[in-house]
Amino acid sequence: MQNERKVALVVGANGVIGGNLVEHLTTLPDWEIIGLSRRGGTDTATVRHVAVDLLDAEDTRAKLSDLSEVTHVFYAAYQDRPTWAELVPPNLAMLVNVVDAIEPVAPGLRHVSLMQGYKVYGAHLGPFKTPAREDDAGHMPPEFNVDQQQFLERRQAGKRWTWSAIRPSVVAGFALGNPMNLAMVIAVYASISKQLGLPLRFPGKPGAYHSLLEMTDAGLLARATVWAATDPRCANQAYNINNGDLFRWSEMWPKIADFFDLEVAPPLPMSLETVMADKEPLWKSMIAQHRLEPHSYAEVSSWGFGDFVFSWDYDVFADGGKARRAGFHEFVDTERMFLDIFADLRKRRIIP
Repeated sequence: MQNERKVALVVGANGVIGGNLVEHLTTLPDWEIIGLSRRGGTDTATVRHVAVDLLDAEDTRAKLSDLSEVTHVFYAAYQDRPTWAELVPPNLAMLVNVVDAIEPVAPGLRHVSLMQGYKVYGAHLGPFKTPAREDDAGHMPPEFNVDQQQFLERRQAGKRWTWSAIRPSVVAGFALGNPMNLAMVIAVYASISKQLGLPLRFPGKPGAYHSLLEMTDAGLLARATVWAATDPRCANQAYNINNGDLFRWSEMWPKIADFFDLEVAPPLPMSLETVMADKEPLWKSMIAQHRLEPHSYAEVSSWGFGDFVFSWDYDVFADGGKARRAGFHEFVDTERMFLDIFADLRKRRIIP
């Protein structure tokens, strides 16, 4: 299979997960890449972009009707909604529309990769069993990740293609305009704190400062996703994918502050979505003063997601042993990951 022609359809190609997956695939010699997203993108020698409204079944069928060469679907699209229940219909519909459109026209389809997360284990609801394992008992719905996997399981029965479900922790990497980008939250929050002459305060719940957490580097996740999609041993399986180490914000926060040349003051619980709501004029002035790339405040803001992660006053981590036993042995140092991302954001002139 490694030498056969492989054509990847990356669904959600502009997000932090999809974008890093596209970037990884471009480094592999035997892949062609097609990226799907609402905004589309600029075609290159290795990547063709298609703008599509995945919530519109007709538009999806029309835009995907000529993609007969697709062999692997990497599904990483996401639509945000205010409540857990409201997340289910759009996120399930988008996956269904993609499979409905591509399966009839792509006779060589081999694999559908589904991006999930620890919500499968109830991590978003409160303290849950840790380390979470892929065969842990389910929890009371609604949960779109579970609905999506059940759809794929039913759809795949009796078919030649297989599926995999990839379950990362909080994913960190470069992306703009993404609703779930913790590294960007921290970078912009720290940059604005410095601009205002303030120390870096942890804004989450008091218990969250000392809970055990883990992260998933977007590059590591991309490599694991391709591995699971191409190794026959991974067919029809779910895998937790994480960096392989644990940390507490109480230990990580001073190291982040040091990168930004900031002092650390005691944590102060506050809603970032509330206190950062009026900072757009300040951000515009920072763009001019520091000659940053002219990205809008909305493009670099994920304050609601920051509040969500910083509210975890309980341990959030999963067992990555299943993937290691199956052959994926990579790991990433989380402290180094954060500092590398911040350095990259500076290099790109996203932050001062």
